[in-house]
Amino acid sequence: MPGNRPFVLGGMANHGIEASDRIRQLGVTRQAASQLIDTLVVRGYLERAVNAHDRRRMTNTLADRGRGAAAAARDGVLAGDAELATMLTPDELIELCAGLAALCGIRERVE
Repeated sequence: MPGNRPFVLGGMANHGIEASDRIRQLGVTRQAASQLIDTLVVRGYLERAVNAHDRRRMTNTLADRGRGAAAAARDGVLAGDAELATMLTPDELIELCAGLAALCGIRERVE
């Protein structure tokens, strides 16, 4: 699954974040966000339905395939974390996380 799809599906599955909100965090255009959701629907990762409270809106939910992909992405992250834990001391791992958080902060300020 290329691109930002694991980020979107993982956010939905693991954090209960709406697809549109998760995509907004990527900082892409509305057109790109719409195309990403359409792609996820067409490929069977999301299911789209009319919103029960506002019929003008659509609701996107994870399909079985999307839940499976989110679980696989999470397993990959956990495996990477476990491998890092065997390569670094606990203090080094804490410092790595702090450095990565600092880089994310720089990115947010620049944007």
